[in-house]
Order: sequence, then structure tokens, then C-alpha cells
Amino acid sequence: MGGALMNQRLRLLRKLFLSTLYLSAFTFGGGYVIITLMKQKFVDHYHWIEEEEMPDLVAIAQSTPGAIAVNGAIVIGYKLAGPLGALVAIVGTVLPPFVIISLLSLCYETFQGLYAVQKILEGMQAGVGAVIAAVAWDMGRGVVEERDTVSTVILAASFVAACFLEINVVYIILFCGLLGVVRTLLEKRRAAK
Repeated sequence: MGGALMNQRLRLLRKLFLSTLYLSAFTFGGGYVIITLMKQKFVDHYHWIEEEEMPDLVAIAQSTPGAIAVNGAIVIGYKLAGPLGALVAIVGTVLPPFVIISLLSLCYETFQGLYAVQKILEGMQAGVGAVIAAVAWDMGRGVVEERDTVSTVILAASFVAACFLEINVVYIILFCGLLGVVRTLLEKRRAAK
């Protein structure tokens, strides 16, 4: 029994490592792009995480210091396999950019002035913008579909604060986190009555 459980855990850790390695190796454009791919892999494909949990995990990853891709991997790895899962997910996420950046730094002087390289990067930026827009659409649609008026108002107000009032995103996240705490406490108080 113990050996079968150990084999199952090792398979999960190997799958987690290979998944985060793959996602990290083929994701360009920053953390928000990898969040969409994590959702596809961990929610839609493997069913390791529930659809409703994903925005919560993204919020945790986004509100902690560091790269959102690494933070997201830590949260997902820890949820699936505890501290060892978090460590495996970190290594899988950090390894590809580390290797790629190390190799590119050796050739930076040669590549920086090449017209073709500049155009490839411009094309990749356009694709990344589309993927980030898709992430925003999916996450925003999820909030609106809950039909929770307060959450929808918070979503709209946060968008206006970030895009039009140019308020620092850190302040928006902290404020929304505080609102979440207050809402939870009020709901618990109402339930206790």
C-alpha cells in the first residue's frame, strides 16, 4: 500500500514538474500569459484545480512579492503536493527562463541589432497582448457570471482606477483584499445571527 501511494505521489510530482517546465519554456510575455496556460493545463486538462478556485489562486499569486508565474506555480504546487510540490513547481518554472536568459546573454551583442530579431519580438508582443486580453476577459466574465453585484462593482471600479485614474495596481490589490476581508467578516456576522 505504501509503495503504491509513493509511486502515485512521484507520478504527480513528475507530471507537475514537466507541466510547469513546459508552460514556462513556451510562454513569452510575462506572468499573465502563463496564468491562462496554467488554467488550461491544471483546470481544463488535468482537473487538479476547480474552475472557481483559479481566480483565488491567481489573486494569491498576484498579491505576493515576486514573479506571478513563480508565485502561481508555488500556490498550485503546494495545493497539489505540499511543500515538495511547491519546490518541484518552482524548479520547473524557473529552469527554462534561467537557461534561455543565460544562453541569450552570451549572444546579446550579436542579436540586439538584427532587424529580423527586432521584428520577431514585435510580433510576439502583439500575440502577448492578445493572450493577456483573453485572460482579462475570462477572469472578468467569471466575476460577472457569478451575478454578485458587489464583485461586479469592485471589478468595474478597479478597472477604472487602473486604466483611467492610473492608480498603482498594488494599491488597488491591497484595497480589494481589504474589501474581501471586510465582506467575509460581515457575512460571518450575518450568518451567526
